[in-house]
Amino acid sequence: MAAVPFNALAVQDAPVRAELLAAFARVVERGWYVLGEELREFEKAFAPVVGCSEAIGVASGTDAIRLALEAVGVGAGDDVVTVAHTATFTALAISMLGARPVFCDIDPATMTLDPAKLERVLTPRTRAILPVHLYGQAADLAPILDVATMHAVPVVEDCAQAHGAMYQGRPVGSFGVAAAFSFYPTKNLGALGDGGAVTTNDAALAERVRRLRNGGQSDRYRHVVRGINSRLDEVQAALLSVKLRRLQATNTERRVLAAVYDEGLKGVTLPVEAERRRHVYHLYVVRHARRDALAARLKEREIGALVHYPIPVHLQPAYEVLGVARGTLPESERAADEVLSLPLYPGLTAEQQRHVIATVNEFTAEAAS
Repeated sequence: MAAVPFNALAVQDAPVRAELLAAFARVVERGWYVLGEELREFEKAFAPVVGCSEAIGVASGTDAIRLALEAVGVGAGDDVVTVAHTATFTALAISMLGARPVFCDIDPATMTLDPAKLERVLTPRTRAILPVHLYGQAADLAPILDVATMHAVPVVEDCAQAHGAMYQGRPVGSFGVAAAFSFYPTKNLGALGDGGAVTTNDAALAERVRRLRNGGQSDRYRHVVRGINSRLDEVQAALLSVKLRRLQATNTERRVLAAVYDEGLKGVTLPVEAERRRHVYHLYVVRHARRDALAARLKEREIGALVHYPIPVHLQPAYEVLGVARGTLPESERAADEVLSLPLYPGLTAEQQRHVIATVNEFTAEAAS
């Protein structure tokens, strides 16, 4: 059996390669590369896909979080509640503003923020709540929003891994006052480089983000606030417009592949699609007490597998200064020890998937004996 890569971006992009090349050529022919028509057209198309009236393209998902938080008023000395079981870039965006990430533990079933534990981690300095829609699964937004409303704290959604995910029949990204998306190449909607977007239904907030992303300019050479330089360029916007048209189809393919894994895998804890949610399987993440040994077996059989994420944010060296001790977030720490992402992407073949399933099942049978 040939090797099974963890991901294969060229395979995923093959159906639209000609369209991508044509879009690139169109941008080169036009000769306008920043803040032009391609970006405006992509923003106009992306906003309704996530149920919003406004989308603002920026340079990365990290910048999208940072700019959304800044636009809702987060600044130095403030607290932002989020989770530790996520990419560390979530906390990095908070830190970029001089704010402090405060961690809420996760629900062990969904591995997203546990609303039952949210209120106890709020502080007098809490200025935003940042739930992460992880692996393609929506966080449980209704009770999170209830707590946020009770305490008059805005919710900003981290949708970096959840393009097209649904909660109660609505797309994620449309529930909070703002949301942040990443277009890193491996995302369900991935650029051929880096990029991100902020979405919102608040026109005034959208205008603040547009100003902040462009150096704080109200008009050319007039800087009214201290913004940053973070703009989704015309090439990436054009390419994303091509791929956006296939997002629903590729998400459906991901769900079909996930169902095959669900049916075939034995002896591991499978991902769940929680009630009221539509999972889009950015990653297919299983759990096993002997995760490292399982990963080693997959590597022996030339099957790509990755751990997302092996070190919770509160235990990262960069965040030791927060003083959050090991054992404080038991579910986040347990997940970090057990999670393993299996290959799942549009274009993964049935033969490749059978090889993955057979290898996992062989290992778990041996482990159980």
